[in-house]
Order: sequence, then C-alpha cells, then structure tokens
Amino acid sequence: MARVLTGIQSSGRPHLGNILGAIVPAIELIKQNNEESFIFIADFHSLTSSKDGELRKENTLAVAAAWLVFGLDIDKTVFYRQSRRPEVAELTWYLSCFTPFPMLANAHSFKDKSERLADVNAGLFTYPVLMAADILLYSADLVPVGKDQLQHLEMCRDIASAFNHQVGEEILTLPEPRISEEVMIIPGTDGQKMSKSYNNFIDIFLSEKDLKKNVNSIITDSKGLEEPKDPDTCNVFKLYSLIASDDQNTQMRKNYIEGNYGYGHAKKEFMELILDKYASERKAFDFYMNHPQEIEQKLAAGEMKAKETGMKLLEKVRAKLGFS
Repeated sequence: MARVLTGIQSSGRPHLGNILGAIVPAIELIKQNNEESFIFIADFHSLTSSKDGELRKENTLAVAAAWLVFGLDIDKTVFYRQSRRPEVAELTWYLSCFTPFPMLANAHSFKDKSERLADVNAGLFTYPVLMAADILLYSADLVPVGKDQLQHLEMCRDIASAFNHQVGEEILTLPEPRISEEVMIIPGTDGQKMSKSYNNFIDIFLSEKDLKKNVNSIITDSKGLEEPKDPDTCNVFKLYSLIASDDQNTQMRKNYIEGNYGYGHAKKEFMELILDKYASERKAFDFYMNHPQEIEQKLAAGEMKAKETGMKLLEKVRAKLGFS
C-alpha cells in the first residue's frame, strides 16, 4: 500500500482556490484509492512569512476546519499539525548537514527573493530541507505536488539519496511526485491565479455581508447593462463556472451573450450560488471555529499516530549518525 502525504500552510484562511485546487481533490483521492494518507498543517513553514502567533493559531484552526467540513475522514487519515511533532525539526537539522549550499541557493523559494536579500530569512533559505523532513520522516511514497513544487521534491530525493549513500543503507524512502494534469488553476478576483499574496481570493466562509463585498470586488470590464458580453473573458463567469452545474453554466453563458444582463447580476448569482452550494460547509466551519476544542481533539489524535510513525524512522537515523 502506497503512503501519500500532503500539507497546506497555515498562512491564512483557506480560500476557494485552496479548496478546489487542493483540499477537495486530496479528499477525493483518499476516498477513491486504497492508500495510506498523511495530511498535515504546515504551521512551521508559515513562520517564514508571518510572525504573528495569535494569527497563526487562528489560521491553523481555520485550515483544519476546512479539511474537516469538506469531508476528510480522520479514521482513514493521519491528520496533524507539523509543529506538534518536533521530530521533524530534529530531522531537518540532520538533513541540512547533507544538503549542499548551491542546492538551496538554486531553489525557487530563495531565488525569487534573492535580489532583496534583506527580505530573506534563514528559514526561507532552508525551506526545502524542512519540506524534505516533512516527507522523509513519514516514509511517504507519493507526494501530490503542483509543477511549481516539483523542484523541491527533486531536492528531497537528492538529499535522501545523499544520506542513504553516506550511511550505506536505504533508510530514507525516495518519494515520487504525483502530478495531476487536471489540477485546476483557480483565477482570482483580478484574473491572476488566486493567491493570498495577490490579495485576490474568494473566502467562502465569510459572513454574508463580507462575502458580498468580497464578490463585488471581482474586476470586470466597463460594458453597459444592455451590451452583450463575452463570458470567456469575464472573471465573474470563470469563477461561477467552477462551482456551477452544467445547466447553470449554460444559462449564465446565454445571459451574457444576449445582453441586458449586467455584471452586478452575475455577481449576485455567484454569491447566491456560494451560499447555496456551500451552506452546510459554512455552517460546520462556523461551528468548528466557535468550538476549537473539537478541532484540537481531532488533531491531537492524529498527532499521536504521526509520532508513532515518525519516531520509528528517527530512531534509525539517530542510530546511523551516532545519536541513539
């Protein structure tokens, strides 16, 4: 049985892009395949960009709640916070001593900011090593990744190979990437990829009042109410079509092409669709956020399972390096 591992940073509340692009596909994968799965909240990783402790706690709970309300079965999944398993920090140090400087200097996560070195902390520079430890600690066979993360997984394999070669035994499992060509790129309110960094996301868990403001922020062109409009170039239609049924999409497309249908109408329909489609998830999310102890209990159970698995690997590593 293959072991699958994936994680999501707690750098903010999960938005529609996270849900459609990562959370829902991962949950469906777990349901469809007889595979052992580890899903974690990467709260250590979030420290490279956010230093606000209270905000991190809130975001961590929100990420956990999102996984739960969309149907993650914690009886079939090891669901845990990265930071509650300090073994990953210990393994990160060991692995860092097998990681050459040029490899890290060539990482996209560093190179993207290398022209502004004052903005680069050591955590960001060694980000790929922590990511490798996340994967190798639990002997993951498969790691779902987007193409932008493929380099980091290749680095993980290189680090693991270097360690295994040094100790003369295949202690660390070399993970394989699982790249789905069907993974959706979710557009944001401005047409770019939806991202917290661009502040162009749709938060389906907002109150109705705030959700309306969020939806109304979607950028459109200046065509008047009477004019026919092109649904294929409209940010509102692109977002609507991602969660609407075929019949709903057909009707919305017809409205655009025929005219006498404004962007305000489209935004109103998109908001109503969110409220209708995600009514139960929104209600459950509010419950969890108002009862954090319910989330804590579920995470704590997963963290004990993660400890049992991770310690077996870590003891082997310690022994090989003379720390047992």
